[in-house]
Amino acid sequence: MQNTTFYTCKKDRAFKEVFMKEENKDLLIPLLELCLGIKIHELEYLNLEDNVDNIKVKRKSYDLRVSTDIGRIQIEINANIYDYSRMRQFSYLSNEYSHLVEKGEDYDEKIEVIQINFTYGMMSNFQESNQYLYDDKDYRIYEIRDKEGKNFIKNFKIYEFNMDYYMKFWYDENEEMIDKYKFIIMMNLGLSDLEKISKKDKVVGKYMEEIERVNKDPRFIEYMSDEEDQRKRMNTMIKRATEEGITLGREEGIIQEKKDSAKIMLEKNMSIKDISEITGLSEEEILKIVSV
Repeated sequence: MQNTTFYTCKKDRAFKEVFMKEENKDLLIPLLELCLGIKIHELEYLNLEDNVDNIKVKRKSYDLRVSTDIGRIQIEINANIYDYSRMRQFSYLSNEYSHLVEKGEDYDEKIEVIQINFTYGMMSNFQESNQYLYDDKDYRIYEIRDKEGKNFIKNFKIYEFNMDYYMKFWYDENEEMIDKYKFIIMMNLGLSDLEKISKKDKVVGKYMEEIERVNKDPRFIEYMSDEEDQRKRMNTMIKRATEEGITLGREEGIIQEKKDSAKIMLEKNMSIKDISEITGLSEEEILKIVSV
């Protein structure tokens, strides 16, 4: 069956397939330099998975994890904002920080630990701590500091890029801003749109070739098709639970349907992160299913 869906790097799997390859460093470096406002001379890809303490639990898989001459950087793609997503990411980043800065009995503050989030949905209402927020900033930098602005530690930062903000330049046909932020904007463009700016920039041109290659890869399409199929099954189960009602109550029934679907996905060796995004269950809830 021929695939008719074109997957951009809004999908974390597509992002990995394009940017985590050694031969594509020349795509990743200008993206990081644009985001962080620095010059990167050296870049090394790291093991993209971290072990967890419980041997029964699958390992955490990062979208991208690299070492540079300015420190360690890991990147996450967030297609949607969930109430638990930031807590989940912070727990992983804290684990990364503890492993990097502790050397024997000494702690090294010279090592920079940075997380970059490319997040969609920040310009829509989303719920955090029962408060609805609206964020129209281009990006935010989060640090651990007190109310007077004094840092608790100096080498721990989270950059969150509001992808909807940058895509507005594309929709508004703002050529000046498109050219300035093209390495961010290109990640959410289809081939016809990429072609419009690839002629002016060799990095965008190579990116266009790579994302086209990924979308023709049978293994990638098989993975994405299975993910989409699981999502459709989940939506069907939720609809059925809503329409028919559940003895335990509608909300309890929907949650149970989600857990049942998560069990099926775990049996198919899907990652906990992917299952979380498909079902809407937190990774903590899925880990409880694994341990049962």
